[in-house]
Amino acid sequence: MKTNAIVAGGGMTAFGKFPALTLKDLAGDAIKAALADAGLGVADIQAAYMGNAAAGTITGQVCVPGEVVLRSLGIGRIPVINVENACATASTALNQAAAMVSAGMYDVVLAAGYEKLVHEDKAKTFAVFSGAVDVTDLDGLAALVDRKMAEVGLKGDVAGAASRSLFMDIYATEAVAHMKAYGTTREQLAAVPAKNSRHGALNPRAQFRNVTTVEEVLAAREIVWPLTLPMCSPIGDGAAAVILVSERKAREIGLTDPVRIITSSLGTSWDYPAGKESLVFHELIARTYEEAGLGPDDLDVVELHDASASSEILHTEYLGLCPVGEGGRFIEAGLTALGGEGRTVVNPSGGLLRKGHPIGATGIAQIVEIFEQLKGRSGPRQVEKARIGLAENGGGYINGDVAALCVTVLKRG
Repeated sequence: MKTNAIVAGGGMTAFGKFPALTLKDLAGDAIKAALADAGLGVADIQAAYMGNAAAGTITGQVCVPGEVVLRSLGIGRIPVINVENACATASTALNQAAAMVSAGMYDVVLAAGYEKLVHEDKAKTFAVFSGAVDVTDLDGLAALVDRKMAEVGLKGDVAGAASRSLFMDIYATEAVAHMKAYGTTREQLAAVPAKNSRHGALNPRAQFRNVTTVEEVLAAREIVWPLTLPMCSPIGDGAAAVILVSERKAREIGLTDPVRIITSSLGTSWDYPAGKESLVFHELIARTYEEAGLGPDDLDVVELHDASASSEILHTEYLGLCPVGEGGRFIEAGLTALGGEGRTVVNPSGGLLRKGHPIGATGIAQIVEIFEQLKGRSGPRQVEKARIGLAENGGGYINGDVAALCVTVLKRG
């Protein structure tokens, strides 16, 4: 979907474990920061798209989470649309907000993502992830994951997911399949969180800010072989928000050299023919590039969905940043790192692995990072001369692939 929406301001909280903070606290801080950044007030917001995925499970807040958050800020009367779409929740909210601005329905729209995943009962937290599948066919899911694990020589144990996200079992099969097909090594898997830790150390809002080495990643506690703890995205809380405005409103408030959302593609997977995998990635990414009128060589900065180390390797390939099968070697060589010799920097925020992954907030947190990069406001992690950025965010799992996927391209000027 081509859009003419402009990001007037962005804000986000630090990501981490904040048991004393409520959803209203987290979302309120991000929204107030975004409004201040845009130079607008609560009375200027004409509609709000509010993304949250886990409140019903973690806090018991169902049905009206967006209205509850906004009322605490003194915001009422306007249309409030609550969005839930697994880990793609916030990017979906952004996609819909951009569509409404582009359609001429509103001049100022808020898009926010906010989440609490930390709970004293860890079973509640992991139940969120266990619910991001077809819960009427859990036996079928277990059989599918067990079969995928057996195909790559692993022993299936989906029942063990009670003490972890079942998605880690899925990511483990992807990692081993890539290792077997292309010679990817565990050292290359470990290079992903090592690289992202160097980026995250420069990000004051990142959940983890210590630098870790390949050797330390490999020596860490194993989650599901070949993945160790630093290769898996953490549990955390946080919020992010952006204010989108029309071209008319941008002129009115004097925005110069604006950051535009030039395209935002949202889609779902489907039941693929036998032997086909990840078609949603290939088709949606190709459509995004076509609508944007550019290709991977045009990208200066990318925030992608590194829910695991293997995810970053695969998605680097899906986005065309390197040839298929070369993702591990590409990242190990430093070609996606700040200060490296590559064309495009990937996850300068630290990515999900280090910045954190409060699932309902992640998609807009990516947008805030890209927005700030394109505005030249990212301090020591600034990508030099960044003008074009891409955010890729997916979530859920149905019949062997991601359930929802959103890819957004932003351009300065």
